[in-house]
Amino acid sequence: MTPDHISELFAQFRPVSVRRLFGGAGLYADGVMFAILSKNAIYLKADDATRAAFEQEGCAPFSYQAKGGQRAIMSYWRMPERLYDDPDELATWAERALAVARRASEPKAKPEKGRAAKRAARTPRR
Repeated sequence: MTPDHISELFAQFRPVSVRRLFGGAGLYADGVMFAILSKNAIYLKADDATRAAFEQEGCAPFSYQAKGGQRAIMSYWRMPERLYDDPDELATWAERALAVARRASEPKAKPEKGRAAKRAARTPRR
């Protein structure tokens, strides 16, 4: 699958760039990686809120052989085959994957340190 083919595929969604990544490629929209390409299959970013849709389609998560011989499973799920022929529906799924990727890249709240943490520990909860 060439970068031009991928751009055509996601044309209804928004401009997508392709960057080489390990043995495949990362697909980016607005500078955020929302999908990966591996062995001519596209995997979209998923989380607890979107995983069920992939499972209902009979799709599986991306996995690879990690060091030590164990399988590593990532939070990217194989895109349903029917989406390759349905640009409007693909745009909907890609939008969800981009939202998941954006949420995943948000900085996590840091635990309080010092006096604020001690004060919070002493404050009784109601």
